[in-house]
Amino acid sequence: MRFFKKTNIQFLDFRNVGYFLSSTLIVVGLVSLVSRGISFGIDFLGGTEIVVSFRQPPDIGQIRTSLNQAGILGTEIKTFGEPTDVIIRTIEQAEGTAVGDRIRDALSGNYGPGNFEILRQYKISPKVGKELREGAMYAIFWSLVAIMGYIGLRFKFVYGVGAVLALLHDVLITLGILSLLNDVIPGLNLEITQEVIAAFLTLVGVSVNDTVVVFDRIRENQKIYRSLGLKEIMNRSLNETLSRTVITSGTIFFVLIVLLMMGGEVNRAFAFTMTIGIIVGTYSSIYIASAVVLDSTIRKSLRKA
Repeated sequence: MRFFKKTNIQFLDFRNVGYFLSSTLIVVGLVSLVSRGISFGIDFLGGTEIVVSFRQPPDIGQIRTSLNQAGILGTEIKTFGEPTDVIIRTIEQAEGTAVGDRIRDALSGNYGPGNFEILRQYKISPKVGKELREGAMYAIFWSLVAIMGYIGLRFKFVYGVGAVLALLHDVLITLGILSLLNDVIPGLNLEITQEVIAAFLTLVGVSVNDTVVVFDRIRENQKIYRSLGLKEIMNRSLNETLSRTVITSGTIFFVLIVLLMMGGEVNRAFAFTMTIGIIVGTYSSIYIASAVVLDSTIRKSLRKA
């Protein structure tokens, strides 16, 4: 199935515009990361999480007021699964179940002890949160190293460099947007949690898959069109894979939009991160990965000349 037949778009003629746009987005994101920072959930900071089931769908604002009055500040409260189920997360730490008992007492004073039930309670120590943070960074770093090695062996080393630079580009821009928009859009909590880390790792896999498809077509066309220059072969390859890129990325994009709108607050940060990542990753396969390979090959040829 092809949406675009016999297109002849000169994608790489605009690669300098792509470099400028990407550089601007990365700089804006880095400024936001330095000035606003990035918020981590209790998965990485440590804290207490309680799942509460109410008899009737509760008012989130009323729950927050009850906890604030009890001195439990900085809580994350959101529905979970059924409208009557709520997750309460706080970064407060205490021995045993002290924090959970305070939350239970606060809810009892507002709703009555028989109108809710504690389904689950667990806490994460700051040490475990630190280990999870380090593990997440190592997972992303080693995945990039493995991808560069795989693509470098399958194609050429410069292709591996182009692919990894494109992935770094995707991660930095997406992370910068999360920092920029956190606490800006109502109902959208963009803290870094295990779900968001999973979204980044999924993004890396999806983005590199698109890049490999483009690189594979470039390699095939280099054997077929030996008289053409690398730029012409790349543009031809990008046009030939355009339909596949649009269908694949478009399908994922629409699924993520549905998940973002109807998947509930628990899945919203994952869906938002993936949505931004799919857009940026599709763009980077053309204007970062392929463009870096082309410019590196041109510079190498000029040095030899």
